Amino acid sequence: MPPRPGLNRLRITAEAAAVADENGLERLTLAAVAKRCGVSLPGLYKHVEGLDAVRRDLAVHAVRELTAAMAMAAAGLAGRDALHAVAHAYRAFATAHPGLAAAGVAAPAPDDTEHAQAGVAAVTVLASVLKGYGIEGADAVDAVRALRATLHGFTSLETAGGFGLAQSVDTSFARLVDGLDAAFRHWSAAG
Repeated sequence: MPPRPGLNRLRITAEAAAVADENGLERLTLAAVAKRCGVSLPGLYKHVEGLDAVRRDLAVHAVRELTAAMAMAAAGLAGRDALHAVAHAYRAFATAHPGLAAAGVAAPAPDDTEHAQAGVAAVTVLASVLKGYGIEGADAVDAVRALRATLHGFTSLETAGGFGLAQSVDTSFARLVDGLDAAFRHWSAAG
């Protein structure tokens, strides 16, 4: 039996993203994706090699979507304004798409050029923001890692319901980004 018309890797990735956002990335199964696509599990296998392939496509999709959101937010801005814009775009993406955001965390496999290129585009956006602080070269690698780890850590805790105290999470996030701004203003001198 031929593959179902209209079903392709892009649609499967979109449906997998919806499953991951609704149920959590750790609960992503091919059976759930097949159900959302309206096909049987064997029917899904006509389009994908398995769960690892779906997770890989989901990772690439996540990185591209996040990169686009951050790039749009930072366009025309520099320094503190660009940092806040990127941080808020990252948080909005992670809040709206917790499963998809989790999928985009892993580094690409060494031989996965498409995933690597998507990662380079994301790093380029962050490096452009950091360039506004005069951070370049090896200093930028460290700063990108610090920025990414900080934003991922905060948003992971937030989406998991890890902030139970009464104080505003928005205030905490703004102060966190202000702290990054202060650190980046002195980053090269501290290194």
